[in-house]
Amino acid sequence: MIGYTILFLLFASSLFFVHHNHSFYDRTIAQVFETSLVETTELIDLYSNEDQLFIQEITAEVKNGEHKGERLKLTNQYSSSGAYDQQYQIGNELFVWIDPNTLDSDILNGTIEDVKRDKYLLLITWIFIFTLLLVGKKQGLYSIISLIIIALLLSLALDLYVRTSNISLVLICGIAVILFTIISLLLVNGFNEKSYAAIVATLLGTFSILLITYIVISFTSGRGLRYEEMQFLTRPHEMVFMAGVLVGSLGAVMDVAITMSSSLFGLYEKNNTISNKALKKSGMEIGKDIMGTMTNILFFAYISGSIPMLILYLNNASPLGYTFSINLSLELARALAGGIGIVLAIPIGLYITIFFINRKRAKR
Repeated sequence: MIGYTILFLLFASSLFFVHHNHSFYDRTIAQVFETSLVETTELIDLYSNEDQLFIQEITAEVKNGEHKGERLKLTNQYSSSGAYDQQYQIGNELFVWIDPNTLDSDILNGTIEDVKRDKYLLLITWIFIFTLLLVGKKQGLYSIISLIIIALLLSLALDLYVRTSNISLVLICGIAVILFTIISLLLVNGFNEKSYAAIVATLLGTFSILLITYIVISFTSGRGLRYEEMQFLTRPHEMVFMAGVLVGSLGAVMDVAITMSSSLFGLYEKNNTISNKALKKSGMEIGKDIMGTMTNILFFAYISGSIPMLILYLNNASPLGYTFSINLSLELARALAGGIGIVLAIPIGLYITIFFINRKRAKR
């Protein structure tokens, strides 16, 4: 009961804070209280793509800084496609720039720089937290803690790489992957043989993916991989790509490893005399059941992020082959590498788990 009370107080106080935190920002914030549409223009490009362009006049109130409480006139141009713009509604809070030439006027003029989104991000975060706690209870709490720790570690790892050019990103991410795996599985599943088996299987499966990816890229010289999305990086593209494969495939391999470990240990706990042959047979059946769904999940997770760019290229009459190669070569490579890792994680997880089960048998 005390825990729920603390959680509710945190929820209420955080919501109150983000609704009244304007003074904590250095940038000027203005809240929209009046909008009007003043112009609409129909647009058609060379490829018969239709769009509409709107001009919106906004009156807002400055919420922080030396001009707090003053009115501000803004003009917003947006399109129905919403590529780099959006329509603003009454109540939206915006980061704005105030024109210094209008400081002596009754109504200030300015331009919109960005949208203040912390209220929405906080609300989504709390929905995620409540969902995890309602479904997972104690394990849900540990999942949240592990997620926070992993996010901090990942940000520190990337910051370290950006600040130091003489350390390999693959090495940094490799160390991070080891820490991610140990922290996640031990926090959620506890210190037991099941967790140890899943940790070993996850690390072996994940680093097998890295080794296979490195061998394939070395033998093919990276032909067929299009690194255009990394063209502004000043670091080696192949290294960044392999680090992304390593971190991206970790979740799927970890899921397979813990599924195999939990299932086989569950069978052993129900029947301590079950033979290794029966465990192998059951483990392979479980692996076959999850293999297809996990590879599909990984494929869709990678490919879905490229759908907007695919539509954009095809709408502008780009050839189909060029569109797919420029947008999907890296995503497909990541998906294939992750799929190989998932398949490898099944026998690795099976035999590693049986090894830990036999160790547990010997202790009885």
